[in-house]
Amino acid sequence: MKKSRAPIEVFNLAFLDIISCAFGAVVMLILLAKNGEEGEHNDASQVSELIQAITKAEAQVSELQGALSDKELQLMQAKANSASNAEQAEALQASIARAQNNVQKLTDAASGLEDVREQQKRAAIQASEAKERDEEVGGIPVDSEYVIFIVDTSGSMKRIWNKVMRTMNEVLNNHPEVKGFQVMSDNGEYLISSSKGSWRKDGQRQRASILDAMRKWHGSSSSSPAEGIEEALSLYGQKTDSLALYVFGDEFSGGSYDSTLEKLNKLNTNKRTGEKIARIHAIGFNSGYSFEKFAILMTAVARDNNGTFITVN
Repeated sequence: MKKSRAPIEVFNLAFLDIISCAFGAVVMLILLAKNGEEGEHNDASQVSELIQAITKAEAQVSELQGALSDKELQLMQAKANSASNAEQAEALQASIARAQNNVQKLTDAASGLEDVREQQKRAAIQASEAKERDEEVGGIPVDSEYVIFIVDTSGSMKRIWNKVMRTMNEVLNNHPEVKGFQVMSDNGEYLISSSKGSWRKDGQRQRASILDAMRKWHGSSSSSPAEGIEEALSLYGQKTDSLALYVFGDEFSGGSYDSTLEKLNKLNTNKRTGEKIARIHAIGFNSGYSFEKFAILMTAVARDNNGTFITVN
């Protein structure tokens, strides 16, 4: 048996539409040509029908143009709504990222404060109660021969300045032997600018002179101890292998904990031996100005650089 095949569609609707349009165009050309030949002998009824057809076509074109304009307007609105939704989604994602960042900061702060509390339980300055100087007083090793004090000179610290000077004197008294010391601000400015790069020899006269200069010190400060630590390590780190830094402060106005800590740890490491150049201790004065940030940073700095962080009330 022969298989039956589907009939081939020679003409479809689209093709018929084209033929109809072409046929209409041919008829119109014939009418126009006929009108041109016969002149005023044209039939009036044919002209009237032609005019009506043209008028109807123009109305249809006008209607289609109006519909097209509506569709274009709808398309523009749809695009605008899409862009607005995209902007809202982007803003929402940014808001979520900020919220996650804030949560991480709060988590880090809580963890840092817990370390501070543990440090406070284990260590406190009690110089007045020490009957004799030891290798470790109040939780701070005092085995360094050279000492640099890095002191926050901001307004909040100046309000407790007498306490700051007493604490510095107690730290010096608790060292069994100090061959030299230096004092600078947390921004790296020297208490006595002419002594930059050299050591102040220890002695009762020198201590009295330094404390007197500190009473009159009007240094400025941004409450960012990193600059003072960098200055001390860069200028004095290679001058001795027995160096201790004491950072006095009550707040930290800097940015990232991690980047600051990484920079200081790298600067305080001997590239040849891998050992620490100096012990870095920190003494926090809780004056109520962002003390938590200072405590979090300096607890980590002291832990990573063979030092101790304690607070003075």
